Amino acid sequence: MSRIGKRKLTIPTGVTVELNDNLVTVKGSKGELSINIVDGLKVEVNDNVLSIDIEKETKNTKAMYGTTNALISNMIIGVSNGYSKNLEIVGVGYRFNVRGNNLVVNAGYSHQIEKAIPNGLTVELVNNNGSEITIKGIDKQAVGKFAAEVRKIRKPEPYKGKGIRYKDEFIRRKVGKKASK
Repeated sequence: MSRIGKRKLTIPTGVTVELNDNLVTVKGSKGELSINIVDGLKVEVNDNVLSIDIEKETKNTKAMYGTTNALISNMIIGVSNGYSKNLEIVGVGYRFNVRGNNLVVNAGYSHQIEKAIPNGLTVELVNNNGSEITIKGIDKQAVGKFAAEVRKIRKPEPYKGKGIRYKDEFIRRKVGKKASK
Protein backbone atom coordinates (compact mmCIF):
# COMPACT_ATOMS: atom_id res chain seq x y z
CA MET A 1 0.00 0.00 0.00
CA SER A 2 1.07 3.54 -0.70
CA ARG A 3 2.09 5.69 2.27
CA ILE A 4 0.91 8.79 0.44
CA GLY A 5 -2.39 7.13 -0.44
CA LYS A 6 -3.09 6.30 3.22
CA ARG A 7 -2.52 9.93 4.25
CA LYS A 8 -5.58 11.71 5.66
CA LEU A 9 -6.10 15.20 4.26
CA THR A 10 -7.48 17.92 6.53
CA ILE A 11 -9.76 20.37 4.77
CA PRO A 12 -9.08 23.96 5.94
CA THR A 13 -11.87 26.40 6.76
CA GLY A 14 -13.23 28.16 3.71
CA VAL A 15 -12.66 25.13 1.46
CA THR A 16 -15.49 22.78 0.47
CA VAL A 17 -15.13 19.36 -1.14
CA GLU A 18 -18.04 17.93 -3.13
CA LEU A 19 -18.29 14.30 -4.26
CA ASN A 20 -20.43 13.35 -7.30
CA ASP A 21 -19.90 9.76 -8.48
CA ASN A 22 -16.30 9.82 -9.76
CA LEU A 23 -15.92 13.62 -9.75
CA VAL A 24 -14.30 15.45 -6.83
CA THR A 25 -14.77 19.24 -6.84
CA VAL A 26 -12.79 21.48 -4.49
CA LYS A 27 -13.97 25.09 -4.01
CA GLY A 28 -12.15 27.80 -2.12
CA SER A 29 -11.58 31.53 -1.95
CA LYS A 30 -9.28 31.55 -5.02
CA GLY A 31 -11.45 29.40 -7.30
CA GLU A 32 -12.63 25.90 -8.11
CA LEU A 33 -10.85 22.75 -9.34
CA SER A 34 -12.16 19.28 -10.13
CA ILE A 35 -10.75 15.84 -10.92
CA ASN A 36 -12.17 12.52 -12.11
CA ILE A 37 -11.38 9.60 -9.81
CA VAL A 38 -10.38 6.22 -11.24
CA ASP A 39 -12.94 3.42 -10.88
CA GLY A 40 -12.02 1.26 -7.90
CA LEU A 41 -11.06 4.14 -5.61
CA LYS A 42 -13.44 5.60 -3.04
CA VAL A 43 -13.17 9.12 -1.60
CA GLU A 44 -14.82 9.91 1.75
CA VAL A 45 -15.17 13.17 3.67
CA ASN A 46 -15.84 12.98 7.43
CA ASP A 47 -15.55 16.00 9.77
CA ASN A 48 -13.22 18.00 7.47
CA VAL A 49 -10.96 14.96 6.95
CA LEU A 50 -10.69 13.48 3.47
CA SER A 51 -9.57 9.89 2.99
CA ILE A 52 -9.15 7.64 -0.03
CA ASP A 53 -9.64 3.87 0.01
CA ILE A 54 -9.23 1.10 -2.57
CA GLU A 55 -12.46 -0.76 -3.36
CA LYS A 56 -11.19 -3.05 -6.15
CA GLU A 57 -7.49 -3.89 -6.01
CA THR A 58 -6.14 -3.83 -9.55
CA LYS A 59 -2.84 -2.71 -11.03
CA ASN A 60 -4.37 0.62 -12.09
CA THR A 61 -5.99 1.40 -8.72
CA LYS A 62 -2.75 0.62 -6.89
CA ALA A 63 -0.88 2.97 -9.21
CA MET A 64 -3.44 5.77 -8.87
CA TYR A 65 -3.95 5.47 -5.09
CA GLY A 66 -1.15 7.76 -3.97
CA THR A 67 -1.36 9.90 -7.11
CA THR A 68 -5.01 10.72 -6.47
CA ASN A 69 -4.27 11.65 -2.87
CA ALA A 70 -1.45 13.98 -3.97
CA LEU A 71 -3.59 15.59 -6.68
CA ILE A 72 -6.45 16.30 -4.27
CA SER A 73 -3.96 17.69 -1.73
CA ASN A 74 -2.55 20.02 -4.40
CA MET A 75 -6.09 21.12 -5.30
CA ILE A 76 -6.90 21.96 -1.66
CA ILE A 77 -3.70 24.01 -1.29
CA GLY A 78 -4.30 25.69 -4.66
CA VAL A 79 -7.84 26.94 -3.97
CA SER A 80 -6.89 28.19 -0.51
CA ASN A 81 -3.36 29.64 -0.97
CA GLY A 82 -2.49 29.33 -4.66
CA TYR A 83 0.84 28.50 -6.27
CA SER A 84 3.57 30.69 -7.72
CA LYS A 85 6.87 30.29 -9.56
CA ASN A 86 9.51 33.00 -9.82
CA LEU A 87 11.67 33.22 -12.94
CA GLU A 88 14.62 35.49 -13.63
CA ILE A 89 16.41 36.25 -16.87
CA VAL A 90 20.14 36.96 -17.00
CA GLY A 91 21.92 38.51 -19.97
CA VAL A 92 22.59 41.82 -21.65
CA GLY A 93 19.36 43.01 -23.25
CA TYR A 94 17.37 40.01 -21.97
CA ARG A 95 13.95 41.17 -20.73
CA PHE A 96 10.43 40.01 -19.88
CA ASN A 97 7.40 42.12 -20.76
CA VAL A 98 3.65 41.52 -20.41
CA ARG A 99 1.49 42.77 -23.29
CA GLY A 100 -2.20 42.06 -22.82
CA ASN A 101 -2.57 38.29 -22.49
CA ASN A 102 0.92 37.55 -23.86
CA LEU A 103 4.33 37.26 -22.29
CA VAL A 104 6.98 38.84 -24.51
CA VAL A 105 10.55 37.59 -24.02
CA ASN A 106 13.72 39.18 -25.39
CA ALA A 107 16.29 36.42 -24.95
CA GLY A 108 19.10 37.19 -27.35
CA TYR A 109 17.39 35.98 -30.50
CA SER A 110 16.87 38.14 -33.59
CA HIS A 111 13.17 38.38 -32.72
CA GLN A 112 10.94 38.64 -29.66
CA ILE A 113 9.20 35.49 -28.51
CA GLU A 114 5.55 35.76 -27.49
CA LYS A 115 3.89 33.12 -25.31
CA ALA A 116 0.14 33.23 -24.68
CA ILE A 117 -0.62 33.18 -20.97
CA PRO A 118 -3.02 30.27 -20.25
CA ASN A 119 -6.42 30.91 -18.68
CA GLY A 120 -6.34 30.85 -14.89
CA LEU A 121 -2.74 32.07 -14.67
CA THR A 122 -1.40 35.55 -14.05
CA VAL A 123 2.08 36.83 -14.86
CA GLU A 124 3.46 39.83 -12.97
CA LEU A 125 6.69 41.74 -13.46
CA VAL A 126 8.57 41.82 -10.13
CA ASN A 127 10.79 44.81 -10.93
CA ASN A 128 10.75 47.65 -13.45
CA ASN A 129 13.72 46.48 -15.51
CA GLY A 130 11.90 43.28 -16.60
CA SER A 131 14.45 40.79 -15.31
CA GLU A 132 12.05 38.88 -13.01
CA ILE A 133 8.49 37.58 -13.30
CA THR A 134 6.11 35.71 -11.03
CA ILE A 135 3.64 33.19 -12.46
CA LYS A 136 0.62 32.66 -10.19
CA GLY A 137 -2.40 30.37 -10.33
CA ILE A 138 -4.46 27.81 -8.43
CA ASP A 139 -3.50 24.76 -10.52
CA LYS A 140 -0.03 23.49 -9.57
CA GLN A 141 0.37 21.57 -12.81
CA ALA A 142 -0.54 24.56 -15.01
CA VAL A 143 1.80 26.92 -13.12
CA GLY A 144 4.71 24.47 -13.34
CA LYS A 145 4.08 23.67 -17.00
CA PHE A 146 3.95 27.31 -18.09
CA ALA A 147 7.07 28.15 -16.06
CA ALA A 148 8.90 25.23 -17.70
CA GLU A 149 7.80 26.39 -21.17
CA VAL A 150 9.09 29.92 -20.48
CA ARG A 151 12.39 28.54 -19.12
CA LYS A 152 12.74 26.39 -22.25
CA ILE A 153 12.90 29.52 -24.46
CA ARG A 154 16.52 30.05 -23.37
CA LYS A 155 17.87 27.56 -20.83
CA PRO A 156 20.69 28.86 -18.64
CA GLU A 157 24.11 28.02 -20.00
CA PRO A 158 26.96 26.91 -17.71
CA TYR A 159 29.76 29.25 -18.88
CA LYS A 160 28.39 32.77 -18.40
CA GLY A 161 25.11 31.85 -16.69
CA LYS A 162 22.97 33.62 -19.32
CA GLY A 163 19.40 32.48 -19.85
CA ILE A 164 16.11 31.99 -18.02
CA ARG A 165 16.17 30.22 -14.67
CA TYR A 166 14.00 29.68 -11.63
CA LYS A 167 14.70 32.21 -8.88
CA ASP A 168 16.01 29.57 -6.44
CA GLU A 169 17.83 27.50 -9.10
CA PHE A 170 21.59 27.04 -8.83
CA ILE A 171 23.48 26.87 -12.11
CA ARG A 172 26.71 24.93 -11.87
CA ARG A 173 29.34 26.96 -13.66
CA LYS A 174 32.10 25.52 -15.85
CA VAL A 175 35.54 26.91 -16.49
CA GLY A 176 36.08 28.16 -20.04
CA LYS A 177 39.09 27.59 -22.27
CA LYS A 178 42.47 28.36 -20.81
CA ALA A 179 45.13 30.21 -22.77
CA SER A 180 48.09 28.08 -23.79
CA LYS A 181 51.53 28.82 -22.31
